[in-house]
Amino acid sequence: MEEDKKKQSEEGLQEDTSAETELNAGDELAVADGEKPLDRNVRLMSPARMVARRFFRSKLSVIGLVMIVTLLLFSWLGPVFYQRWGETERDESGKIDYGYEEITVIDENGEEFTFYQVTETHRTINSLAPISGEHLLGTDKAGMDVLTRLMYGGRISLSISFIAVFAITFIGIVFGGIAGYFGGRIDNLIMRFCDILMCLPTLPILLILGTLLDSLGVDSKYRIYFLMIFLTVFSWPGTARLVRGQILFLREQEYMVAADAMGYSAARKIFKHLIPNVLPQLIVSMTLSLGSTILYEASLSYLNMGVRAPYAAWGTMINIISEDINILQNYFNVWGPPGICIIIAVLGFNFVGDGLRDALDPKMKR
Repeated sequence: MEEDKKKQSEEGLQEDTSAETELNAGDELAVADGEKPLDRNVRLMSPARMVARRFFRSKLSVIGLVMIVTLLLFSWLGPVFYQRWGETERDESGKIDYGYEEITVIDENGEEFTFYQVTETHRTINSLAPISGEHLLGTDKAGMDVLTRLMYGGRISLSISFIAVFAITFIGIVFGGIAGYFGGRIDNLIMRFCDILMCLPTLPILLILGTLLDSLGVDSKYRIYFLMIFLTVFSWPGTARLVRGQILFLREQEYMVAADAMGYSAARKIFKHLIPNVLPQLIVSMTLSLGSTILYEASLSYLNMGVRAPYAAWGTMINIISEDINILQNYFNVWGPPGICIIIAVLGFNFVGDGLRDALDPKMKR
């Protein structure tokens, strides 16, 4: 018995020595490769920190984030510092036409005197004024300051994009989650409804709706809300399909079998276990959709379906070139800046979307 115990202790000692030797060899190999030795006290990095580290390692992602933040600060804080002109204020310091009025007066001696009083008969707006200290980007055809309208137009264009994308994502999550989890007739009904919406000619319908708004006399400042509703109604089926496809895959995983065994409700399984696992793909999809939504809003505004004067959006500001070819040829300061802002916004959101896609990919090691 004592001999058996001695043998077992000797074998255990040999195993510990061999394991220690392997660990030391690994440490030496790491040092030989120029890496730091293995630290047993090192703290594991959280998933959120790991994603942020991967994201900020990409130069394009950082550039895109800087683009977006710059546009947001320009649109919301710009009017606070540049208060020379209001959003709908016109510069009426242009050419003034003068007339005269003949006045006849008889004095005490009965003599008649005639004199002429000069009067201001017409004052024109300072239309298409060049770049100057008073107007840093000149004025447009209506005499409004281009820089001021660019800031307020950025508020509207970016707000439409953010609100529409969040609404599209919310509706897509709800219907896509229900369709993917329950399947059967519910899935078939929701997906066929999505097919119908995706088959509709969106642009002609929007043009008809725009004409309908004109006939109803809808105020210009309320058209933005109808525009967001239209964009949401015709755009959520794509997100619903994405969510449904991911949930069809995830609902067969082991943790969902465990959730079924524990008797969780359907709502809890969908919104607490399935949707959080779809969020990485949804975040990337939302980021990329922001750029396309800005282009969509600019296109609709260019077609005179979006926000109308005196209010501004970037697409509305570009629409002026369709009315006057002279502005397109000779006044780049009027339509160029909003076009550049649209390009910066779309590129920024696409760069951030690509960076998030790489950072959220678990297969990425760098």
